[in-house]
Amino acid sequence: MDSTLLHICPRPDWVQAQAAGAYLPLSLREEGFIHLSTPAQIAGTARLFFEGQSNLVLLLIATEAIAKDLRWENTTGGEDLFPHLYAPLPLEAVLKVQDFAPGHDGRWQIEMPG
Repeated sequence: MDSTLLHICPRPDWVQAQAAGAYLPLSLREEGFIHLSTPAQIAGTARLFFEGQSNLVLLLIATEAIAKDLRWENTTGGEDLFPHLYAPLPLEAVLKVQDFAPGHDGRWQIEMPG
């Protein structure tokens, strides 16, 4: 299991989370969970769901800090299992927040901590 999971969100949603003390995106209210990705999955997630969007941030999340509410599921019928968080994301589980935008070549660049 990856020690760091990732989540893309609009910057205003992250600012709101900081004021609220936890991150509670629309997907948590509507679907019951927060969509996360592994480092290997995140570029595909960005291409599928965030193409053409700006003012995004990438949250790097400590898997261990959310393990009790984490499930690995396939909700799309493909082969990959995706991490889903069935609880609000506590701010202390977020290791790093970085700006997230495609490069000049249109590819999403992921900077993982060393």
